[in-house]
Amino acid sequence: MSETLLVTEAPGGSVPGASGGRQFWRRLRAQRAALVAAVVVALLVLVALAAPLLTALEGQDPTTYHPSLIDSARGGVPVGALGGIGGDHWLGVEPQTGRDLFARLAYGARVSLGVAFAATVVQVAVGITMGIAAALGNRWVDQLLSRITDIFVALPLMIMSLALLAIVPTSFPRPVLVTLVIGLISWGNIAKVVRARTLSLKELDHVAAARLSGWGSWSVARRELLPGLAAPVITYAALLVPQNITVEAALSFLGVGVKPPTPSWGQMLTAADVWYQAAPQYLLLPAGALFVTVLALTVLGDGVRTALDPRVASRLRVGTGRRGENKAGGAS
Repeated sequence: MSETLLVTEAPGGSVPGASGGRQFWRRLRAQRAALVAAVVVALLVLVALAAPLLTALEGQDPTTYHPSLIDSARGGVPVGALGGIGGDHWLGVEPQTGRDLFARLAYGARVSLGVAFAATVVQVAVGITMGIAAALGNRWVDQLLSRITDIFVALPLMIMSLALLAIVPTSFPRPVLVTLVIGLISWGNIAKVVRARTLSLKELDHVAAARLSGWGSWSVARRELLPGLAAPVITYAALLVPQNITVEAALSFLGVGVKPPTPSWGQMLTAADVWYQAAPQYLLLPAGALFVTVLALTVLGDGVRTALDPRVASRLRVGTGRRGENKAGGAS
Protein backbone atom coordinates (compact mmCIF):
# COMPACT_ATOMS: atom_id res chain seq x y z
CA MET A 1 0.00 0.00 0.00
CA SER A 2 1.33 3.41 -0.87
CA GLU A 3 2.52 5.74 1.86
CA THR A 4 0.45 8.56 0.38
CA LEU A 5 -2.76 6.70 1.11
CA LEU A 6 -1.79 5.83 4.67
CA VAL A 7 -0.25 9.13 5.70
CA THR A 8 -3.49 11.02 6.13
CA GLU A 9 -4.79 13.38 8.73
CA ALA A 10 -7.94 13.07 10.74
CA PRO A 11 -10.09 16.19 10.85
CA GLY A 12 -8.26 18.82 12.86
CA GLY A 13 -4.80 17.42 12.10
CA SER A 14 -4.66 14.76 14.84
CA VAL A 15 -6.47 11.73 16.10
CA PRO A 16 -9.83 12.85 17.48
CA GLY A 17 -10.88 12.27 21.04
CA ALA A 18 -14.01 10.66 22.44
CA SER A 19 -16.31 12.22 19.88
CA GLY A 20 -13.93 11.12 17.12
CA GLY A 21 -14.01 7.61 18.54
CA ARG A 22 -17.78 7.60 18.29
CA GLN A 23 -17.55 8.81 14.71
CA PHE A 24 -15.10 6.01 13.93
CA TRP A 25 -17.45 3.34 15.30
CA ARG A 26 -20.39 4.89 13.45
CA ARG A 27 -18.49 4.80 10.17
CA LEU A 28 -17.33 1.25 10.82
CA ARG A 29 -20.84 0.07 11.67
CA ALA A 30 -22.08 1.57 8.40
CA GLN A 31 -19.93 -0.93 6.50
CA ARG A 32 -21.76 -4.24 6.60
CA ALA A 33 -18.91 -6.21 5.11
CA ALA A 34 -16.52 -4.91 7.77
CA LEU A 35 -19.01 -5.79 10.52
CA VAL A 36 -19.40 -9.34 9.23
CA ALA A 37 -15.62 -9.62 8.99
CA ALA A 38 -15.25 -8.34 12.55
CA VAL A 39 -17.70 -10.97 13.81
CA VAL A 40 -15.79 -13.71 11.95
CA VAL A 41 -12.46 -12.53 13.37
CA ALA A 42 -13.95 -12.35 16.87
CA LEU A 43 -15.25 -15.92 16.56
CA LEU A 44 -11.86 -17.15 15.35
CA VAL A 45 -10.09 -15.44 18.23
CA LEU A 46 -12.64 -16.89 20.65
CA VAL A 47 -12.04 -20.39 19.26
CA ALA A 48 -8.29 -19.91 19.62
CA LEU A 49 -8.54 -18.64 23.20
CA ALA A 50 -11.08 -21.28 24.22
CA ALA A 51 -9.32 -24.19 22.46
CA PRO A 52 -8.62 -26.10 25.71
CA LEU A 53 -12.25 -25.73 26.82
CA LEU A 54 -13.69 -26.69 23.42
CA THR A 55 -11.50 -29.76 23.07
CA ALA A 56 -12.32 -30.76 26.64
CA LEU A 57 -16.01 -30.61 25.75
CA GLU A 58 -15.30 -32.84 22.79
CA GLY A 59 -13.21 -35.12 24.99
CA GLN A 60 -10.13 -35.00 22.75
CA ASP A 61 -6.73 -33.33 22.53
CA PRO A 62 -4.51 -32.41 19.56
CA THR A 63 -1.67 -34.88 20.15
CA THR A 64 -3.24 -38.24 21.10
CA TYR A 65 -3.04 -40.95 18.44
CA HIS A 66 -6.05 -43.19 17.75
CA PRO A 67 -4.72 -46.13 15.73
CA SER A 68 -8.02 -47.97 16.06
CA LEU A 69 -9.68 -45.28 13.91
CA ILE A 70 -7.26 -45.83 11.01
CA ASP A 71 -7.65 -48.45 8.30
CA SER A 72 -4.05 -49.63 7.90
CA ALA A 73 -5.05 -51.95 5.05
CA ARG A 74 -5.97 -48.86 2.98
CA GLY A 75 -2.80 -46.94 3.78
CA GLY A 76 -4.00 -45.13 6.89
CA VAL A 77 -7.33 -43.71 5.69
CA PRO A 78 -9.72 -42.87 8.56
CA VAL A 79 -12.41 -45.44 9.29
CA GLY A 80 -15.98 -44.35 8.68
CA ALA A 81 -17.75 -41.82 6.53
CA LEU A 82 -16.40 -38.27 5.99
CA GLY A 83 -13.07 -38.98 7.62
CA GLY A 84 -14.49 -40.48 10.80
CA ILE A 85 -16.83 -37.63 11.76
CA GLY A 86 -18.95 -38.52 14.75
CA GLY A 87 -19.93 -37.58 18.27
CA ASP A 88 -16.42 -38.27 19.59
CA HIS A 89 -14.63 -36.56 16.70
CA TRP A 90 -16.59 -33.56 15.44
CA LEU A 91 -14.52 -33.06 12.28
CA GLY A 92 -13.07 -36.54 11.94
CA VAL A 93 -9.46 -37.65 12.44
CA GLU A 94 -6.17 -37.33 10.61
CA PRO A 95 -5.04 -40.03 8.21
CA GLN A 96 -2.24 -42.30 9.49
CA THR A 97 -2.25 -40.87 13.03
CA GLY A 98 -5.92 -40.71 14.01
CA ARG A 99 -5.41 -37.42 15.84
CA ASP A 100 -8.57 -35.37 16.27
CA LEU A 101 -8.95 -32.78 13.50
CA PHE A 102 -11.13 -30.36 15.45
CA ALA A 103 -8.62 -30.23 18.30
CA ARG A 104 -5.74 -29.63 15.91
CA LEU A 105 -7.63 -26.91 14.06
CA ALA A 106 -8.54 -25.14 17.30
CA TYR A 107 -5.00 -25.29 18.67
CA GLY A 108 -3.65 -24.43 15.22
CA ALA A 109 -5.70 -21.22 15.35
CA ARG A 110 -3.86 -20.29 18.54
CA VAL A 111 -0.51 -20.67 16.78
CA SER A 112 -1.46 -19.02 13.49
CA LEU A 113 -3.34 -16.07 15.00
CA GLY A 114 -0.94 -15.71 17.91
CA VAL A 115 2.12 -15.58 15.67
CA ALA A 116 0.42 -13.13 13.28
CA PHE A 117 -0.73 -10.71 15.98
CA ALA A 118 2.53 -10.91 17.95
CA ALA A 119 4.63 -10.37 14.82
CA THR A 120 2.47 -7.34 13.98
CA VAL A 121 3.16 -5.90 17.44
CA VAL A 122 6.91 -6.33 16.89
CA GLN A 123 6.70 -4.73 13.44
CA VAL A 124 4.72 -1.77 14.77
CA ALA A 125 7.06 -1.25 17.75
CA VAL A 126 10.22 -1.34 15.65
CA GLY A 127 8.66 0.65 12.82
CA ILE A 128 7.42 3.44 15.10
CA THR A 129 10.77 3.67 16.88
CA MET A 130 12.81 3.81 13.67
CA GLY A 131 10.39 6.15 11.89
CA ILE A 132 10.18 8.69 14.71
CA ALA A 133 13.94 8.55 15.35
CA ALA A 134 14.65 9.22 11.68
CA ALA A 135 12.16 12.10 11.46
CA LEU A 136 13.28 13.80 14.68
CA GLY A 137 17.01 13.23 14.24
CA ASN A 138 19.45 15.47 12.39
CA ARG A 139 20.22 15.06 8.71
CA TRP A 140 22.87 12.37 9.27
CA VAL A 141 20.69 10.33 11.61
CA ASP A 142 17.80 10.57 9.17
CA GLN A 143 19.97 9.45 6.26
CA LEU A 144 21.46 6.53 8.22
CA LEU A 145 18.14 5.23 9.56
CA SER A 146 16.41 5.75 6.22
CA ARG A 147 19.08 3.69 4.41
CA ILE A 148 18.80 0.93 7.03
CA THR A 149 15.03 0.98 6.53
CA ASP A 150 15.47 0.75 2.76
CA ILE A 151 17.67 -2.32 3.23
CA PHE A 152 15.02 -4.08 5.30
CA VAL A 153 12.30 -3.13 2.82
CA ALA A 154 14.37 -4.68 0.04
CA LEU A 155 15.10 -7.91 1.94
CA PRO A 156 13.13 -10.91 0.60
CA LEU A 157 11.13 -11.95 3.64
CA MET A 158 10.60 -15.59 2.71
CA ILE A 159 14.23 -16.23 1.75
CA MET A 160 15.60 -14.54 4.88
CA SER A 161 13.09 -16.36 7.07
CA LEU A 162 13.97 -19.70 5.54
CA ALA A 163 17.67 -19.06 6.13
CA LEU A 164 17.28 -17.89 9.73
CA LEU A 165 14.79 -20.57 10.77
CA ALA A 166 16.98 -23.29 9.28
CA ILE A 167 20.07 -22.41 11.34
CA VAL A 168 18.46 -21.76 14.74
CA PRO A 169 18.56 -24.78 17.12
CA THR A 170 15.33 -26.74 17.31
CA SER A 171 15.31 -26.32 21.10
CA PHE A 172 14.27 -22.68 20.70
CA PRO A 173 10.45 -22.33 20.95
CA ARG A 174 9.36 -22.34 17.33
CA PRO A 175 6.29 -20.06 17.53
CA VAL A 176 8.37 -17.44 19.34
CA LEU A 177 11.14 -17.78 16.77
CA VAL A 178 8.76 -17.42 13.82
CA THR A 179 7.22 -14.35 15.47
CA LEU A 180 10.59 -12.68 15.97
CA VAL A 181 11.84 -13.50 12.47
CA ILE A 182 8.74 -12.10 10.77
CA GLY A 183 8.55 -9.05 13.04
CA LEU A 184 12.24 -8.12 12.91
CA ILE A 185 12.59 -8.46 9.14
CA SER A 186 9.43 -6.84 7.76
CA TRP A 187 9.10 -3.60 9.72
CA GLY A 188 10.52 -1.36 7.00
CA ASN A 189 7.30 -0.24 5.31
CA ILE A 190 5.62 0.85 8.51
CA ALA A 191 8.79 2.77 9.48
CA LYS A 192 8.54 4.67 6.19
CA VAL A 193 4.89 5.48 6.88
CA VAL A 194 5.70 6.71 10.40
CA ARG A 195 8.65 8.81 9.20
CA ALA A 196 6.60 10.50 6.47
CA ARG A 197 3.72 11.23 8.85
CA THR A 198 6.08 12.50 11.57
CA LEU A 199 7.76 14.90 9.15
CA SER A 200 4.31 16.29 8.37
CA LEU A 201 3.35 16.59 12.04
CA LYS A 202 6.60 18.38 12.91
CA GLU A 203 5.40 21.39 10.97
CA LEU A 204 2.26 21.83 13.10
CA ASP A 205 2.25 24.76 15.53
CA HIS A 206 1.66 22.79 18.73
CA VAL A 207 4.55 20.40 17.96
CA ALA A 208 6.89 23.26 17.10
CA ALA A 209 5.88 25.07 20.31
CA ALA A 210 6.60 21.96 22.37
CA ARG A 211 10.06 21.63 20.84
CA LEU A 212 10.84 25.33 21.36
CA SER A 213 9.75 25.11 25.00
CA GLY A 214 12.61 22.73 25.69
CA TRP A 215 10.87 19.34 25.62
CA GLY A 216 13.09 16.42 24.73
CA SER A 217 12.58 14.55 21.47
CA TRP A 218 10.92 11.55 23.11
CA SER A 219 8.66 13.75 25.23
CA VAL A 220 7.52 15.49 22.06
CA ALA A 221 7.04 12.11 20.39
CA ARG A 222 5.03 10.66 23.27
CA ARG A 223 2.81 13.67 23.96
CA GLU A 224 2.42 15.33 20.56
CA LEU A 225 3.30 12.89 17.79
CA LEU A 226 1.98 9.48 18.85
CA PRO A 227 -1.69 10.63 18.91
CA GLY A 228 -1.31 11.87 15.35
CA LEU A 229 0.36 8.62 14.29
CA ALA A 230 -2.42 6.41 15.65
CA ALA A 231 -4.65 6.44 12.56
CA PRO A 232 -2.05 5.46 9.91
CA VAL A 233 -0.37 2.96 12.24
CA ILE A 234 -3.65 1.23 13.16
CA THR A 235 -4.61 1.13 9.49
CA TYR A 236 -1.32 -0.41 8.41
CA ALA A 237 -1.28 -2.87 11.33
CA ALA A 238 -4.78 -4.09 10.45
CA LEU A 239 -3.50 -4.97 6.97
CA LEU A 240 -0.30 -6.58 8.28
CA VAL A 241 -2.09 -9.27 10.31
CA PRO A 242 -3.48 -11.27 7.34
CA GLN A 243 -0.13 -10.93 5.58
CA ASN A 244 1.64 -12.38 8.63
CA ILE A 245 -0.82 -15.28 8.84
CA THR A 246 0.01 -16.13 5.23
CA VAL A 247 3.76 -15.93 5.89
CA GLU A 248 3.52 -18.18 8.96
CA ALA A 249 1.45 -20.71 7.04
CA ALA A 250 3.92 -20.66 4.15
CA LEU A 251 6.90 -21.18 6.47
CA SER A 252 5.17 -24.07 8.24
CA PHE A 253 4.16 -25.50 4.86
CA LEU A 254 7.81 -25.41 3.77
CA GLY A 255 8.84 -27.25 6.94
CA VAL A 256 10.81 -24.50 8.69
CA GLY A 257 8.00 -23.01 10.75
CA VAL A 258 6.17 -24.59 13.66
CA LYS A 259 7.30 -28.18 14.22
CA PRO A 260 5.16 -31.22 15.16
CA PRO A 261 3.49 -32.09 17.43
CA THR A 262 2.52 -28.40 17.84
CA PRO A 263 -0.39 -27.91 15.42
CA SER A 264 -0.43 -25.13 12.84
CA TRP A 265 -2.68 -24.64 9.83
CA GLY A 266 0.30 -24.39 7.49
CA GLN A 267 1.85 -27.50 8.97
CA MET A 268 -1.44 -29.38 8.55
CA LEU A 269 -1.47 -28.40 4.87
CA THR A 270 2.05 -29.80 4.51
CA ALA A 271 0.98 -33.17 5.84
CA ALA A 272 -2.26 -33.13 3.83
CA ASP A 273 -0.80 -32.63 0.35
CA VAL A 274 -0.81 -36.38 -0.40
CA TRP A 275 -4.28 -37.01 1.03
CA TYR A 276 -6.40 -34.69 -1.10
CA GLN A 277 -8.04 -37.66 -2.86
CA ALA A 278 -8.27 -40.29 -0.12
CA ALA A 279 -9.18 -37.86 2.70
CA PRO A 280 -10.07 -34.46 1.18
CA GLN A 281 -11.35 -33.01 4.46
CA TYR A 282 -7.80 -33.20 5.85
CA LEU A 283 -6.74 -30.66 3.20
CA LEU A 284 -9.93 -28.61 2.91
CA LEU A 285 -10.39 -27.84 6.62
CA PRO A 286 -7.06 -26.04 7.28
CA ALA A 287 -7.11 -24.47 3.81
CA GLY A 288 -10.66 -23.20 4.41
CA ALA A 289 -9.71 -21.87 7.85
CA LEU A 290 -6.77 -19.97 6.36
CA PHE A 291 -8.88 -18.58 3.52
CA VAL A 292 -11.70 -17.38 5.78
CA THR A 293 -9.28 -15.85 8.30
CA VAL A 294 -7.20 -13.96 5.74
CA LEU A 295 -10.31 -12.77 3.88
CA ALA A 296 -12.03 -11.58 7.07
CA LEU A 297 -8.93 -9.76 8.33
CA THR A 298 -8.37 -8.13 4.94
CA VAL A 299 -11.96 -6.88 4.73
CA LEU A 300 -11.82 -5.67 8.34
CA GLY A 301 -8.53 -3.87 7.70
CA ASP A 302 -10.00 -2.13 4.68
CA GLY A 303 -13.04 -1.14 6.74
CA VAL A 304 -10.82 0.28 9.49
CA ARG A 305 -8.89 2.29 6.90
CA THR A 306 -12.10 3.75 5.47
CA ALA A 307 -13.51 4.51 8.94
CA LEU A 308 -10.32 6.29 10.02
CA ASP A 309 -10.10 8.25 6.77
CA PRO A 310 -13.64 9.01 5.53
CA ARG A 311 -12.15 10.87 2.56
CA VAL A 312 -11.34 7.47 1.05
CA ALA A 313 -15.03 6.59 1.02
CA SER A 314 -15.84 10.07 -0.32
CA ARG A 315 -13.41 9.62 -3.20
CA LEU A 316 -14.93 6.25 -3.97
CA ARG A 317 -18.44 7.71 -3.98
CA VAL A 318 -17.38 10.60 -6.19
CA GLY A 319 -15.70 8.22 -8.64
CA THR A 320 -18.75 6.00 -8.73
CA GLY A 321 -21.02 8.97 -9.28
CA ARG A 322 -18.91 10.22 -12.14
CA ARG A 323 -18.92 6.84 -13.83
CA GLY A 324 -22.70 6.75 -13.46
CA GLU A 325 -23.03 10.21 -15.00
CA ASN A 326 -20.76 9.23 -17.88
CA LYS A 327 -22.85 6.14 -18.56
CA ALA A 328 -26.05 8.16 -18.42
CA GLY A 329 -24.60 10.75 -20.78
CA GLY A 330 -23.48 8.06 -23.21
CA ALA A 331 -26.91 6.44 -23.17
CA SER A 332 -28.62 9.71 -23.96
